[in-house]
Amino acid sequence: MTTTQDYQKGLAELREIRDAIKPLQRQLEKLENDLGKLRARRDERVRTLAGYEQAKAERLATSAGVSVIDIVALAPSLGPQEPSGAPVAPEVEVTGAEDPREAQKAAQAIKESEGVLPSDLRDDQAADEAGRRQDSAPSPAAASAPSPTPTVGPAEPEKTLPSIPEGAPGDRWIYAEPNLLSTRPKFKQSVRQMAFLDAATGVLVWHGGTLTCDLGRAGVADILNAVYSTVPQDVERIYITAGDPWHRNAESHQFLRDAVAEWLNGPLPEGWQVEASRGKDRQAGHLVHPRNPVGRWQRGKEQHTEIRSVGEWFDPKGADPATVREAFIALWKALHEHWKDVVLMGSPSQTGRDLWSRTIPAKEGAQWADGYPVMSQEIRGLLHATAGQGRTELISPPRVPERVPGWYEVDRTFAYAKHTWMSGVGVPQRLSAARFAALSEKEQSNALFSPSHWQIRVTVPEGWDHVGLLPVPGGGDSPWHYPDQAGRTFTTWAGGAEVNLALRNPIQPWRIEILDGLVWQKGDPLKDWADKLKDAWRRLRAQSELHGDERQRTAAALASRAVRSILLYGIGTFAQRPQITTGSIQLSTGGDVPEIPDGSRLTGMTDTHVTWERNAGFSRNQYAHPEWSAGVWSAARAALLSGPSGAKDPATGKPAKAGALHLPAGSILAFRTDAIYSSVRPEWPYTGEPGDYLLKGAMPWEQTTPTTDAEFYILQGLGRQALEAEGL
Repeated sequence: MTTTQDYQKGLAELREIRDAIKPLQRQLEKLENDLGKLRARRDERVRTLAGYEQAKAERLATSAGVSVIDIVALAPSLGPQEPSGAPVAPEVEVTGAEDPREAQKAAQAIKESEGVLPSDLRDDQAADEAGRRQDSAPSPAAASAPSPTPTVGPAEPEKTLPSIPEGAPGDRWIYAEPNLLSTRPKFKQSVRQMAFLDAATGVLVWHGGTLTCDLGRAGVADILNAVYSTVPQDVERIYITAGDPWHRNAESHQFLRDAVAEWLNGPLPEGWQVEASRGKDRQAGHLVHPRNPVGRWQRGKEQHTEIRSVGEWFDPKGADPATVREAFIALWKALHEHWKDVVLMGSPSQTGRDLWSRTIPAKEGAQWADGYPVMSQEIRGLLHATAGQGRTELISPPRVPERVPGWYEVDRTFAYAKHTWMSGVGVPQRLSAARFAALSEKEQSNALFSPSHWQIRVTVPEGWDHVGLLPVPGGGDSPWHYPDQAGRTFTTWAGGAEVNLALRNPIQPWRIEILDGLVWQKGDPLKDWADKLKDAWRRLRAQSELHGDERQRTAAALASRAVRSILLYGIGTFAQRPQITTGSIQLSTGGDVPEIPDGSRLTGMTDTHVTWERNAGFSRNQYAHPEWSAGVWSAARAALLSGPSGAKDPATGKPAKAGALHLPAGSILAFRTDAIYSSVRPEWPYTGEPGDYLLKGAMPWEQTTPTTDAEFYILQGLGRQALEAEGL
């Protein structure tokens, strides 16, 4: 029983905590006040500079340390402008009683529309087949007629996407950065020795053996002391396979990121410090990521080390450190079949970019042997702001019934590998609305089927009752959403694959008006790289099924997932988002908050440190090709709606179609990048090839439709468990 004395002691401790919070709270309020004043000065300066004739949103964004969209919000004159003479079509959305789907409808079977060719934008066919597709497709010229203005309710607030300035100012965006080419490297990466540590059990594995360490509380100092009391100094990477030590104090923080920052900035053994700058292929400082952080330290000038999460590469799913190490060995062997100079770098994204760079043509006289040109900063900024990644959407009542007959999850296997056979190369051609309209019908079709990125005005056709087809920037928490209200008109940017899908979908063509666009020369800069990764992936999958040793089967399965990550994140590195620099500064003994670097923003605060991040804008990166990543992402989103499967259609002899538009209207419950969640079971064949749909979850009984992400993830987990139990 608690005594009065214990109670009084507790109150005294509570007052001590209160008194400790007060000075920090005052410092934080002062810092927030100072930041508010600086932001106001910055915004006023942006508005002033926007009035200059040479002002560019992208250049102002880089200098101000904010996004292009933030600049456009402050200075609308630098944002998208309607083409002169174009009719004003307000962006609207059906709401309230005017929404014909307010009354819930049961899922309806699809009827393929006659005369409209289903999308097959990824199939690498001969030119004559492409010509037949174009001849049978709806006329782009007819599709580009101005849209009628719908008379429906007010639109949701949405972010405004930037556009290319009209006329000569916009044409000046169309150039390649001088003296900046993606060229084949003439050096070999340095090999870094690795160790693998289970932070929960203390089991440590490296090339010299296995032992169990006493990690204490598994702080940074505990790990560095325990590991380097045994392993040699040339071990420069410590991969955490389980235990996530950076989450040990997570319950004390509102956000995981703050817990991670506190762990990374914890006490260090004598002689150690946060790593300073290193060579050209090395990075310095910590990466504060909520689940897969990277900590970098050094002792003296010679010893360097990283602590990383193996989750960057794959989910180990309970595999012990020895099996994880075998997975990295199997990965290296599979890649070595194609790259004799392969070196596994710290992350799959770094490894993917390095391997790709070693597929750049090197033979004298070969096309692009001198290197692939990097687009202007203006084009890269535009693609960064207007080209999203995977589709993430939760479709809730009243768009679907509150109760559904089942829950099914299908996921596209190694999906991005399916869309790397063609990409845009060189400096793009700009096709404004007037230039596009002046093209012949065949030239318009050729442009739409080329690697391209389009600013379009879209009208959802009357009677449309399926999912949305084209992305629009969201005004809330979701960065993109997909309007599906019949009659709605909106303006957005989309890749050629998605524009073609909207024009040639298997249900009903959408109305598209071309406002502006970028069209690249057809090339295959990613094909050799992706083909080699696909071969390594197939070899490892075969080993995971046929190897006689269970540990080796598990290791091969994990390695195959690592190959997937190399391609997936390798493609992401081409996007070259604005460079974000993170850092931390120790508080003084009095709790005073030190000054953070100019242009930075405060991201976290603990008892001992503050963390910050700074947007450094777009660097002169020789491997920056957002046109490639944008093209792959657009094609993958289009294929999620309609694309060829691994089986033949008995009626036509051509590849049968699969995707959300080939399921009944009202049956789609969610999208997650390459996965579709439906209330009816998709009956699509699975051959194990990239792009095929694998059934990953199934509950063939009535469910309550999820309305939140938390409810969605519960059903996702239950569906996978039910399917696994069904197979036992």
